[in-house]
Amino acid sequence: MKVVDHTFDLPLDHDAPDGERISVYAREVSVSSEKPWLLFLGGGPGHPAPRPIGDEGWLLRALADYRVLLLDQRGTGRSTQVNRHTLAARGDAAAEYLTHFRADSIVRDAEAIRRSLIGDEPWSVLGQSFGGFCVVTYLSFAGAGLREAFVTGGLPGVGVDAVGAYRAHFPVVAAKNAGHYTTYPSDIVAAQRVASHLVSHEVFLPGGRRLTVEAFQSLGSLLGGRDGSLRLHYLLENPFTSGTLSDAFLQEVQNGLSWASPTNPLYYLVHEPSYLDGVGPTGWAAQEVRAEHPEFDARRALAAGDPVLFTGEMIFPWMYDDDPLMRALRPVADELSKRPTWSRLYDVDRLRANEVPVVAAVYDTDMYVNRDLSLRTAELIGNLRVWHTDEHQHDGLRVSNGVVLSHLFELMV
Repeated sequence: MKVVDHTFDLPLDHDAPDGERISVYAREVSVSSEKPWLLFLGGGPGHPAPRPIGDEGWLLRALADYRVLLLDQRGTGRSTQVNRHTLAARGDAAAEYLTHFRADSIVRDAEAIRRSLIGDEPWSVLGQSFGGFCVVTYLSFAGAGLREAFVTGGLPGVGVDAVGAYRAHFPVVAAKNAGHYTTYPSDIVAAQRVASHLVSHEVFLPGGRRLTVEAFQSLGSLLGGRDGSLRLHYLLENPFTSGTLSDAFLQEVQNGLSWASPTNPLYYLVHEPSYLDGVGPTGWAAQEVRAEHPEFDARRALAAGDPVLFTGEMIFPWMYDDDPLMRALRPVADELSKRPTWSRLYDVDRLRANEVPVVAAVYDTDMYVNRDLSLRTAELIGNLRVWHTDEHQHDGLRVSNGVVLSHLFELMV
């Protein structure tokens, strides 16, 4: 693979090009500069592009047909970073600053980068998870820049706000729990023992974060991956030593909770706003919807002798309170949760009239991007072909050794 670094000087606010500037980084990976461009938009929000080491099956498959541009979306990786230090320096302006780190700004970055690299020529795009949200925004406002689009596990629920999205998510998470406990029935008692200990003891992870029963439940995010249920089972095999939670268990829990790490505060801060298309506020949507599902109350489950249900990819207020590295950002998060208006992310009329060829993989039991909402959006977008499959989970692009991407390429022909 040939690797070339690119750095672009871009406006923080594309509607104010003479204002503050940020740096956006992208890594070009190719085996031939003669191949057409494929922009990769990864998951998140707030995750940098993957760092290739040469054995990524999906990337190797893509390189057979394209030169790939791995974009560190604004605020991440080698782009101008958003972190607790940079946000603290902005003081009361931090929340307003963060409004410029959603899909619409990412798409405008991509268009500026495209024009810089290839002028008026359109390019192809591949969006995974949140990257798929960005692709639908791209089709809404800058479709002329696209030759074709591929989406894996990332068709958003157009017209559905954060509360609606979580109302669709919670039953899927409950079903994932049921499947896990059916496969590993011994984990019912193991999870109850851990949860009971956390209710009655103050426990801290090696990094200093408080391990509450709610934080323990959030390990359910593992259940959305191909091997996640097995990983959770192994985690629960032997959690105690001498009547307390072992250091080995606590370290593995900390590793399992890395999906919501303080090293990546954008993931926390703009997660719920990533669902908002013009209107708000989010009002801590996941917390609101969880209250509608008392079966996820661990203390209630323990009192009744019921299985403790794990939650999924959801952002709750206590995540800031329990983590000393995130605590200072709680006021920023509260301000964002109250924001009444946001920029638009989708244009339904343009999506219906879309002429850009699109192929999208929708995973039947996707725990992160709801199947039913995705299929509804697929019907809305013109010139889109759906591959609805139960053979892969949300991480299918990454773990299938190129199989998922190969099938999408075949469907595009």
